[in-house]
Amino acid sequence: MISNMRTIIDLPDELASSLDRMKKESGRSRASLIREALEAYTRANATDEMQQGYGIWKARRKDGGHYQAEIRDEWNDR
Repeated sequence: MISNMRTIIDLPDELASSLDRMKKESGRSRASLIREALEAYTRANATDEMQQGYGIWKARRKDGGHYQAEIRDEWNDR
């Protein structure tokens, strides 16, 4: 079962008018049109997990291999 969250947004009059025109032309609800727009926006602006991690080590003085070796050496100290 998919749950939905209800939210309230304020729209400028011009945007609300455009939305109402689209509603009449398409026969769809405002909510449906807004959902579709938000889905398209989030898809277009989403970054995948690989992209989020890109460049994370660039400001570090040691590379990931050296860091990994140091961490593994800690295991040997136990």
